[in-house]
Amino acid sequence: MNSRPTAGRPAPELLGIYLNDHLAGASAGTELLRRAARAHRGTALGPPLAALAREVAEDRESLRAVMAGLGVPESRVRAALGGLAEKAGRLKLNGHLFTRSPLSDVLELEAMRLGVEGKACMWRALLALADHGARVDGDRLHELLRRAERQIRILETLRRERSAQVFAPDVAGTTAARRRDTARSPAHHAGRRTA
Repeated sequence: MNSRPTAGRPAPELLGIYLNDHLAGASAGTELLRRAARAHRGTALGPPLAALAREVAEDRESLRAVMAGLGVPESRVRAALGGLAEKAGRLKLNGHLFTRSPLSDVLELEAMRLGVEGKACMWRALLALADHGARVDGDRLHELLRRAERQIRILETLRRERSAQVFAPDVAGTTAARRRDTARSPAHHAGRRTA
C-alpha cells in the first residue's frame, strides 16, 4: 500500500524510517566520540571530544522525545544495525594492522563531522514539519540546530588541525615555531643578534 502524506501530515512509515535511521546514527556517533575521547585522554583532543560525546548523547535523547511526541516508535532492528555499523567502522584500512594509526584520527573526525551535518539536516527537516503543524517544538528544534552548527565548527577545527599534524608535520611544526618566534620580544631578538 502506498503511504502518501496528507496536507500538514507526514507519511508515518517514511517518517518512522527516517527518524529511526537518525537515532541509530546518533547512537553510533555517541559511541565513536566516546571511543575517540578515551583514545585521546590526556591530549588536547580529549576534552573537546568528551564534551561533544556528552552533547551528542543529549541530542539523541532529544530526538527520542521528538519521536515520542510524533508517535514514532523506536526500531530495535535499526538500532542494532547502527551499532554494528559503528563497530564495522573500526575495521578501516588506516595503514596499521594492530595499532591505532594517526590516520584513524582524521577519518574519525571526518565521520563525526559528516554525522553532525546529517543531524543538522534532520533538525531542519523537523522544523519544516513544525511549519506545517506537526506536533514538534519549533523553539527547541532551533536550539538543537544551533548546537549542531556549533558542533560542526568545533569538529571542522579539530579535523583541520589534526590533518595538518598527520599529513604535513614539518609544516605544522614550522608554523608553530614561527608563532613562538614572533611572540618573542624585540629585546630578545636584539640579544640574539649581538650574542
